[in-house]
Parts: sequence; structure tokens; C-alpha cells
Amino acid sequence: MSAQTEPWDRWLDQAFAALQSDQLDRTLLPVRPGEPGHVEVDGHPLVLFSGNDYLGLSGHPRIRRAVADAAERYGMGPRSSSLVCGYTETHEALEMELAAIDQSEAALVTPTGYAANLSALNSLADGDTAVFSDALNHASIVDGCRLARASGAELHIYPHGDVDALERLLGTNRRTRKLIVTDSVFSMDGDVAPLRELAALRDRHGALLMVDEAHGSLVFGDNGGGVAEAQGVSDRVDVHVGTLSKAFGCIGGFVATSHKLRRWILSRGRAYVYSTSLPVPVVAGAREALCIMADEPERRARLWEHVERVSQTLGVGGTSPIFSWILGSEHRALEASRTLFEGGLHVPAIRPPTVPEGTARLRITLSAAHTSEDITLLLDGLASLS
Repeated sequence: MSAQTEPWDRWLDQAFAALQSDQLDRTLLPVRPGEPGHVEVDGHPLVLFSGNDYLGLSGHPRIRRAVADAAERYGMGPRSSSLVCGYTETHEALEMELAAIDQSEAALVTPTGYAANLSALNSLADGDTAVFSDALNHASIVDGCRLARASGAELHIYPHGDVDALERLLGTNRRTRKLIVTDSVFSMDGDVAPLRELAALRDRHGALLMVDEAHGSLVFGDNGGGVAEAQGVSDRVDVHVGTLSKAFGCIGGFVATSHKLRRWILSRGRAYVYSTSLPVPVVAGAREALCIMADEPERRARLWEHVERVSQTLGVGGTSPIFSWILGSEHRALEASRTLFEGGLHVPAIRPPTVPEGTARLRITLSAAHTSEDITLLLDGLASLS
């Protein structure tokens, strides 16, 4: 340790000691991927109830072939930002297909869902804008709102799902332009946003409505258009944000919107402008995922059968493939996770700051890749914790 770095080393030692004392330090656990929904850790087989591969597409044979064929033909494709030379005909084709499922004029593929939210919020907000964000929105929306505020936007956080509180905020605000932003499915609790009511507020107050369908795309709606489609308000959502990293089984994000807004975001969204575009094989895999969704509707049906079974057994009103088993303390959540791990289940503990203090939990996610036997193993494991 040099004299120059001594203050940093001392700070890190003290900070890590505090994290460890509170059981909030993080570590990485390398896994060996198996078939979708299954991994191994040190030769120990585990059923994954922690991922977001809702349709079990990450290892689908058709996606493997699409990715391999594209890699054989193009390699990774041109490595640059989309605005320089990284935007290919494959990217353009995927954007048209994504726009169609979200009933939008156009779409823009981004490197991640995080980048999609940052790009949209950063580009749409300035000193004439007021942004209204749900209190439980994802960190990518939170960070996008911070960028918006740094650009002069007024930021209001409304209580989670509280449409009346939001209407009061909208009604008293005097900014020229108003933007409502919400997740469609909230990632920690699995509950669904009241998009019909939010769309009504959008109409009444002349606001722009932005919805992040990260956990909704391909899972909800007859065409996979997410909660907005399922609730019949796709045409009243001005900015659909989505990810290719969950039900698509790939990686990346997108914004589906009007031609005019797409052009503005690709010109002014910093996280888009200054990021290298997605590799062509990944884009080809995402395109194939859309084809599989149309060809194999039984996957989504099986996922919702699992949701119904777990909901009935646990006695909760499951509205999505995400279930939250709140245990309170970090110690209880870690112990419960260890117990499930020993029983062949991968369900990590979720602790602050990801969730509020006193709400450490197990976050359980279901997939079409799970078998009936997998669900039985999960339910038996949870019963052993009671």
C-alpha cells in the first residue's frame, strides 16, 4: 500500500467491513449453463428460479442456429456505434418487427434495456418538461430521470401505482410538457401497472406516456406486445421501452415509438449515440425469438399454467411470472436461499439497496422451460421454509 492510495484502502476496508456486518456485501457465483431453466454449480445441478428467461428461449435450437449462422456469415458484424457503421440490415429488420408487435410506427434497437431508458429520458426532457415517475420504477428509469433533472426537467415521484396522487401532481403542474413514466411489470414485486388509468391521465392532461415493458414483452398480450396490449392501450402509449434480455432470451433493448420521436432519440439519446451497436448474431437471435413466439404459442400457455399453479398453492394473486417471498431481515433471506440451494433450487436472496430496508426477500421467477416436476420441487422447497 503506497502513501498515495492509503486513504482509499482505509476507506474500502471500513466500507466493506460495514457491508459484511450488515450482510449486504455481494459476491459472484459462476454457474455452468445447462438447458434453459437449469444450471450447475460445482457439479451440483440446480433448477433456476431466479432468471428472466420467461419463455425458455435462451437455448432454443432455432435461436442457436440463427445465432451460429449469422456468426458464420458475418462474425460479430461492424464494431461501431449505430450512427457510424454498426447499424445493419439485420438491425433494421428487427426494428420493423418490434414496432409491429408494439403497434408503433417505428423502433430503435439499443445495446441494453438500461440504455433504452437512459436514451429516451435523457433526450425527451429539458427545462420545459416535468417528469412523473412511479416510486418503484426500475433503476434504469431512476437514473434516466436523474439525467432528465440534470437537463433542467422537474421531477416528481408519485406513490407506487397511486393514480389519484399522480392526477393531483399533473393537475397542479405548470410545465409546458409532461411525461409519465412507469414499468409495466415491477421487477421486484411482480405487480402490474394500471396502464388504462395512466392512459386516461395521459389523455386528460396532454402528457406523453412512456412504459417500460422489460418484463412484459412477449409474456403479455396476444401478439406479445406486453401489458399495454393486454390492457388495450398500446395506441395510447407514446414510448414503449423493451428488452431483448428476458423473454427474448438474448441481450439488448429497444424503444418503439413514432417516426418523429425515434429520429429525435437516435440523434440526442447519449446512451444510444455513444454505445457500440449489438452484434449481428444477437440481433438475428432476437428476430428468431419473435418467430418462435408466433409458431409455439404453447410456451406462453405453459408459463401461465405455472403462474396459476404457484399462485393457487401459495394463496397469492399472481399477476406475472414474478413472485416475491418477503422475509424481512437479510439474515433470514440468506438462510432461506441457502436452504433452497441445498435442495437443488437457485433462488438468490434480494437485499437492500435493491429493495427497501426490512424487505429482504426471495425473488422467484417462473419460465416455460420449467417442467411440472420443477414446479413441484419449488413448492416443496418453499413449504419447508414455513
